[in-house]
Amino acid sequence: MWRTAVFAIFLSCVSRGLQAEERPVEILRLSQGQAESGEIDYAALPKIGGTHTVVNAASVNSASVNEPKIDLHNLRLQLHNYLVSHGDRLWCIWSDGPRVEDEPTQQVKYSTSVDGVTWSMPQTVTGEPKAPYAFIARGLWVRDGELLALAAHFKGKGAFGADKELELQAFAWDEQAEAWRFKQKLYDNAINNFAPQRLPGGDWIMTRRDARFNVSVLIGGRKSLDDWQVFPVVGVRDVQGFRPDEPIFWPLADDTLFALYRDNSGSQRLFHSTSEDRGRTWGKPVITNFPNATSKIFSLPTSRGFRVMVLNANPAVGRRELYLAITQDGRHFDRLALLDIPSPPVVGNRASEVWRKFRAGIASLQYPHVIEHDDHLLIAFSRNKNQTELFRISLDDVEKLVSD
Repeated sequence: MWRTAVFAIFLSCVSRGLQAEERPVEILRLSQGQAESGEIDYAALPKIGGTHTVVNAASVNSASVNEPKIDLHNLRLQLHNYLVSHGDRLWCIWSDGPRVEDEPTQQVKYSTSVDGVTWSMPQTVTGEPKAPYAFIARGLWVRDGELLALAAHFKGKGAFGADKELELQAFAWDEQAEAWRFKQKLYDNAINNFAPQRLPGGDWIMTRRDARFNVSVLIGGRKSLDDWQVFPVVGVRDVQGFRPDEPIFWPLADDTLFALYRDNSGSQRLFHSTSEDRGRTWGKPVITNFPNATSKIFSLPTSRGFRVMVLNANPAVGRRELYLAITQDGRHFDRLALLDIPSPPVVGNRASEVWRKFRAGIASLQYPHVIEHDDHLLIAFSRNKNQTELFRISLDDVEKLVSD
């Protein structure tokens, strides 16, 4: 409870420091009657249980195979996971690197499953690039019946900065060869966040960040994979007190695009803007009352008529908890629940040495991606940036939260 109180004081201070026209936009409206300022009693929130599985277990990196003791820094990186259902299988891709995030030789790997519980041995999508180059997984996209894996290709440590040679590439699944093949480049100086979405007119749209963190959208992709127009959304210095990162958006009933942004400036809130012309122009992003532990978010419409969002909604515990939020109008989230994700099983002969750091409540759970499949939500995430896992929850259980 003390963490909740401290966080409430912090949010109150942040709010008092804002100008009147910059007061948080209310997109979180909890039915429990908790304060619009974000003073959430996290301990009182409902929990959602489900089926938990490990897609790809943590493994020791090549530089540490002879180390007598293993810690997190001795494990390979696994992050940026994405899911899709295509053909007769579920597919999952992720970034797989030698140590920490976005080092040279990082590649994209994949695994498949018929039931979401048992997953195949991981194989490569991109192949391992030669240093100083690397790949980051950027989504699975079914375009005109073809399964594409998107990957950002760059030079050096990290995709952002000077002289990165950043470009967005597509790899196509070759059914006969049972392998991925490089297809083509989509766009220069671009890293997307999730796979493109279809606009009502038939064009595709996806977010783009350049190597300097400026945010725009790419619209097109209908005539060819490299047929895109770019439309600016927000520059990295355009809004005081806001550093945009990892935006998401979705269409409302009136075709307005509703966007939410992770903020890297320290506000620990989501920011929000809209576009009323299908992504060609965007309003100025403004701070909201929705807490976020400076991490990636994802939202998905369900077949039940409501939309869900998965995020690290409690800044007081950082990325150690994942939450499910629900909106029925697409604008305001009125339900919030903790995903009751258990500790994973111990794997490998040496994993027990770092087991404590993989336990629920201690390990970080981050970068969620969600799909709906067989009346369930499948939520892929990374534990400690070292292990790819999946949590399967029933849509019936989620719907009970809406009706309560």
